[in-house]
Amino acid sequence: MRLRKPKLRLQTTITLLVCIVVVMALFVTEILITNRISQETKKSQAEKATDIARIVAQSPLVITGLQNKKTEKNIQTYANGIKQSTHVEFIVVMDMYGIRKSHPNPTLLGLHFVGGDEGPVLKGKEHISTAKGTLGLSLRSFVPVFDEKNKQIGAVAVGISLEKVNQAIEQSRKIILIGVGVGILVGVLGALILARKIKNILFGLEPSEMAKLLEERSAMLQSTKEGILAVDQNGITTLVNNEGIRLLLKAGIYGSFIGKKVDNYLPNSKLAAVLATGESQFDQEQEVNHITILTNRVPVIVNGKIVGAIATFREKTEIKELAEQLTGVKLYAEALRTQAHEFMNKLHVISGLIHMKEYQRVSSYITKVVDHQKSEVEFVVSRFKDPVLAGFILGKLSFARENGCEMIIDGEGYLPEPLQQEVTHEVVTILGNLIDNALDAVADRPLKKVTLRFDYFDEILVLEVHDTGPGMDEEVKNSVCVKGYSTKGENRGIGLFLVQRSLETLKGQLEIHSQKGKGTTFIVTIPYTSKQ
Repeated sequence: MRLRKPKLRLQTTITLLVCIVVVMALFVTEILITNRISQETKKSQAEKATDIARIVAQSPLVITGLQNKKTEKNIQTYANGIKQSTHVEFIVVMDMYGIRKSHPNPTLLGLHFVGGDEGPVLKGKEHISTAKGTLGLSLRSFVPVFDEKNKQIGAVAVGISLEKVNQAIEQSRKIILIGVGVGILVGVLGALILARKIKNILFGLEPSEMAKLLEERSAMLQSTKEGILAVDQNGITTLVNNEGIRLLLKAGIYGSFIGKKVDNYLPNSKLAAVLATGESQFDQEQEVNHITILTNRVPVIVNGKIVGAIATFREKTEIKELAEQLTGVKLYAEALRTQAHEFMNKLHVISGLIHMKEYQRVSSYITKVVDHQKSEVEFVVSRFKDPVLAGFILGKLSFARENGCEMIIDGEGYLPEPLQQEVTHEVVTILGNLIDNALDAVADRPLKKVTLRFDYFDEILVLEVHDTGPGMDEEVKNSVCVKGYSTKGENRGIGLFLVQRSLETLKGQLEIHSQKGKGTTFIVTIPYTSKQ
């Protein structure tokens, strides 16, 4: 089996790439600069030697010394003085036969110049060479000496040790290398920072992960049952999924949407307001060519700046069907959760008594719990023949006890199972919301009491939920069934709206009787056909 080569992470790849580029660039730069500095240093030293040689060659003392042997000794003193002042390796004055008239080593005076490179200067030509003499390898500058009649009478050779020249070059190279080292260090740090910055911009994702995420995003957008429409900061459409296209086509809006201004084909989209204010809009009803849709609109914010907006929408009839199903499921789940919590508390009591070895009290407590549970279950089951409704009522009784509230079931006879199962769901929705509202109403009251009365006669069911809460005035009573209206704070006001909608489905009626300080009573009357 072939092993797959491990792929470098994006951050590592960027870091390595930038580091390699920086190192290579600085390495080439170092070579070029070092070579240039070497050439310039040698040139500078050669020019220095040439200038010194010219000064010496034009000195009257040197010219006179070469012409008159009596003053010849002055050349040695003068040349060595210049040598000490200019820090060159040597200054040699020679006659036309190459015999030294000056030299740093006095014992070599009168001997022939060593190196073999003095030939051109004795022919009247300035030149520069590199040769090895008595003082070692040196860079030499030769300048001819002429008398007043412009006749050559000798030459001057000024030498600079190549070791010193190389030291100067090496010193300059060290400075360059320090700069290159600092540049590489800065480049590496910059590469790390750049790689981390790019990584953060990409939310820490690798290219393969981004490709996978893009594919998943595309599949998710196209498979969702909600229409999705996205625009940029200018209101230009950038995305519409398949469901969004279907709903727009259903509303009679045709054509290509991508790249078009949303207000041109959907004037009441209200996305322009979201882009302007940055405020989200949730669960907004919108009419699109006689089709009612429920829309959520949210801004897309990147680094504190609004860069676009997204609208998700779905046909209201579909939402209505889904909400009716989910409401009932939520109520059933809440009832089961409450019963489980109540039994867990009782198990804790039994466990504590067993640890205390109070076996007699354990037996008594269990008997009491069983008797109470049995009598409560028998009472509810005998009154409500629909198992779903009975289980729901038992759950609400447990929930009320858990919240320290007394809940009473009152009614003559029993309630049979309905002919259609959908009726049970609507009844559970109605009772669930009314009982929850009643429990909320008495939560802060000294007397916490909720009463549920039922009466079934001649295929008419009357349900009555009474609480000992603070009651309502006429203004509140007339508004409680409006969607979103609530005296309990934001994101509330849905329960009684759902009750009203279920009553519309069952063709039932709702009466509200309430007085400030005397509680509230909700009376529901609905047609109810039993299986019997």
